[in-house]
Amino acid sequence: MERALLVERHPLWARSCPELKDIDFIRLGLLRCISVVDSGRHFLQTNEQIYGQLLPHSTYFKSLKSHRRTSMLEAFEQQGYHLHAETLLSQGIDYLKAFPELDEYTIEAADGHFIDHACHTEKNSKGKVYAAGGIYALNLRSGLLRFLCLVTNGTQRHQEIPVLRDHIEKQNKGNNSSQKHLYVYDKAVTDFVWWDRQKRHANYMISMLKENSIATLVESIPFDSQHEINTGVEAYSVYENKGIKFNVVDYRDPETGKLHRFVTTLPMTINPGTIAMLYFKRWTIEKTFNNTKSNFKETKA
Repeated sequence: MERALLVERHPLWARSCPELKDIDFIRLGLLRCISVVDSGRHFLQTNEQIYGQLLPHSTYFKSLKSHRRTSMLEAFEQQGYHLHAETLLSQGIDYLKAFPELDEYTIEAADGHFIDHACHTEKNSKGKVYAAGGIYALNLRSGLLRFLCLVTNGTQRHQEIPVLRDHIEKQNKGNNSSQKHLYVYDKAVTDFVWWDRQKRHANYMISMLKENSIATLVESIPFDSQHEINTGVEAYSVYENKGIKFNVVDYRDPETGKLHRFVTTLPMTINPGTIAMLYFKRWTIEKTFNNTKSNFKETKA
């Protein structure tokens, strides 16, 4: 919290609330995440019984709807994420250290994650509500999961890819372009023209090539087939679609014999086997979502 307050000169969200201080609000949120409770009311009862803290329902539930506290949590989360990343790095945690060619990249597997809408979600004009959720990013170097951007609170149905694009473009405005960022996403993210423009902001992607993609082979890319990381790579090529060039890796799984085709905007200097490995590591985020539902009981917004 101290770091979050210091990083902004005059944070608009900083305010003294004697009834429920911000730091207590955060602590209660963390407690609710790790407590085995079924609802907000159940949590307040448990909090009173175990920790002896009596908190009026109205105070707690009103605070959850506060836009100011939302802004405070966003600032707090950013600093918390950086602190955890620094701690893990100091402990020697780097799951990609065996791949020095990736050292200058921040690599995140990203995906949409949706759960049941909250009980009080407003219905739309047709009287319907939908699943609520957003896009999350799993740092493949540290293993840290973070909330990237909100797709919908359940009132309306939204597509996640336009939301992801808006988030990345907003991020571009405040980012140092020397910081290279790699997103590993499923095939829904493929938009060759948009990702080609993102290269000037040092944003790159790895995805699965759609079966119906219209692409023309331009040339083959030489690679070291004897290198252990490239085991299973059958071809590494440049393809073109509407004047936009991108790289495609043809990889056959040595165990199953199944052919996978990965598409990327990364430079040709990255080993094709590394690209295949990163896409397969994307599955880790699905396991993480399972942890949030099974271990943290995060099944409802």
